[in-house]
Amino acid sequence: MVELTSHTFQILVGVDGSEESYKGLSYASKLGLGIRADIDLLYVRPLDQGMNSGGLQVRVARQNIVESGLELPGVTFLKKGRDLLVDIGHMSKEWEESFTHNDIQGDPLGNHIIKYRSAKGRGIQLTLRAAENSETGILDEQEAENHDLIIIGASAERKGISKILGVASSALKVAVHAPCSVIIARKLEVGNGHLVCLDGSAEALSALKKDAFLANNCQCPISLISVAKDESHLEHAKNAIKAGLELLDNAGIDVTDTFTPIGDPVAEIVERGQHYSLIALAESSQKGVRRFFMGGVAFNVLEHAKNSVMIIR
Repeated sequence: MVELTSHTFQILVGVDGSEESYKGLSYASKLGLGIRADIDLLYVRPLDQGMNSGGLQVRVARQNIVESGLELPGVTFLKKGRDLLVDIGHMSKEWEESFTHNDIQGDPLGNHIIKYRSAKGRGIQLTLRAAENSETGILDEQEAENHDLIIIGASAERKGISKILGVASSALKVAVHAPCSVIIARKLEVGNGHLVCLDGSAEALSALKKDAFLANNCQCPISLISVAKDESHLEHAKNAIKAGLELLDNAGIDVTDTFTPIGDPVAEIVERGQHYSLIALAESSQKGVRRFFMGGVAFNVLEHAKNSVMIIR
């Protein structure tokens, strides 16, 4: 069995009311039950939505916001997520509950956190966080709670000048700047396995080890792919697969399929990957602004894939 860390694994799931975000939550539940992870369910609302009412502020601060009946942005989405976890058996209504309110300068309502804890120590957290935008809120929450994995729904397709200039969506910004692994959820379904991409680098093998920790513990089959740009690179691709097979064999993990196609890496990975629950890649070796605007194989796959993609750190 692959060991990744001794601490409790932490998964942050962003919800926005979309079907993709709740599929991401269902997948987090599958992972969480397999590796005994805690889940933080997050909705990010814009700062100060015109709710400058001192009385309302005091009232909300003194009660469980999810049960208050107040129609604040995101409350319905968080309740739906909590009820989904109850319906699929991840948690029960008998779990111990606690409520926390944090003030934010310039915002009358602040942040609201509800924590649920089972008798066996498993945890679920509902967080209503205020931020300038969704990506800032997600990254702030990750920094505050030190999550190991972020799962968010894919953003809407870029249009107009943003598409021409290649300006990254909110999801891409999170994937670029988060210090932990990130899954961008598109049609994320449980049971179709992970396709892990290898290129012969130490970073790719490290990513494979981390993905194997998740996939193996939630009974998700693993397949491997290494793309050769041309015939002269085919032997290198085969050696990358061989190294991956050896790593997983030493960990006692079976591999379902291996692929060493010849062609454009992004196109080949996107085409093969659409048959899997998700495509898993190590983050691009490019850094900072260059990575943000120019990308690499990992971020080009993230932009063009038809299904979910995990950038592993």
